[in-house]
Amino acid sequence: MSAQCEVAIRQAAGAPMSVFERWLTLWVALCIVAGVLLGQALPAPFQALGRMEVAQVNIPVGLLIWVMIIPMLMKIDFGALHQVKSHWKGIGVTLFVNWAVKPFSMALLAWIFIRHLFAPYLPAEQLDSYVAGLILLAAAPCTAMVFVWSRLTGGDPYFTLSQVALNDTIMIFAFAPIVGLLLGLSAIVVPWDTLFTSVVLYIVIPVILAQAWRKALLRRGQAALDATLATLGHLSILALLATLVLLFAFQGEAIIEQPLIIALLAVPILIQVFFNSSLAYWLNRKVGEKHSVACPSALIGASNFFELAVAAAIALFGFQSGAALATVVGVLIEVPVMLLVVKLVNRSKGWYERGLAFQGKD
Repeated sequence: MSAQCEVAIRQAAGAPMSVFERWLTLWVALCIVAGVLLGQALPAPFQALGRMEVAQVNIPVGLLIWVMIIPMLMKIDFGALHQVKSHWKGIGVTLFVNWAVKPFSMALLAWIFIRHLFAPYLPAEQLDSYVAGLILLAAAPCTAMVFVWSRLTGGDPYFTLSQVALNDTIMIFAFAPIVGLLLGLSAIVVPWDTLFTSVVLYIVIPVILAQAWRKALLRRGQAALDATLATLGHLSILALLATLVLLFAFQGEAIIEQPLIIALLAVPILIQVFFNSSLAYWLNRKVGEKHSVACPSALIGASNFFELAVAAAIALFGFQSGAALATVVGVLIEVPVMLLVVKLVNRSKGWYERGLAFQGKD
């Protein structure tokens, strides 16, 4: 393994959870309040920002999304892909849950809750859009935040790094087809040109730029990369919060009229998180993977690359869409829910390892 990959693994294993990350739910809640109030008080400036588009891409949001995504992608060492063979069972479980279960289970949950159970309590004209937003959220597996969750569970850093790199590689090719398929199955018109434009703008180009920048910094030494990531990390969070303010400025009227929307949208997201994390955790136990692999596998399968989901929702359906709101609800509940999953897998370590011991006796 290269020295650079070793450094990346040590960082993944030991990086603390920042104040911004730990209190992300609070910042998002404050952005909801600020966005709603500003949107009602100053509608004209926000409408002007909303009209700043080129080829259906909103320029201010596009720039903010790049500031969000590129620092996260710079943390990924694609050189770690050769480590995939070290934990092939755990890798297989994670890929199965991420790409064969998660998007489809979310589409089913969206159909059950949004189109049926909660339909009388949601604006009828936004039902399709809410379903689309939930699908976009589930089709984008988590990237950088997985390092934090893995560290909190004592996860194997080699597995975590290689799995994240592999997920990002697969996402370049699989995100658009899976989203298009599920939107089509949900009877939602698929704007294929906009979908592929979103993939290029918010996955392909950021990956190329991030990796080129990473390599250029590493030529100056690991310290140069660390210092740049520290600075960009704060900018990334600020860009996320600014995007949320813009979103809720446009969504303010709908939220004021029906404040339960956020709670209702959170229900299928919560079920999906616990279902997929439990499934990945259990499958790893069944195939005999150690606990330090099962934990990050479960967490990768449950969390989302919400920055990409938000960007794609805005590009495909617009600021004022239910899709954009649904993806933001994912941001709102991400940290507290994932911390709960972390606590559950840590407390169940004894149960997990007793199962491995029993398999060994067989």
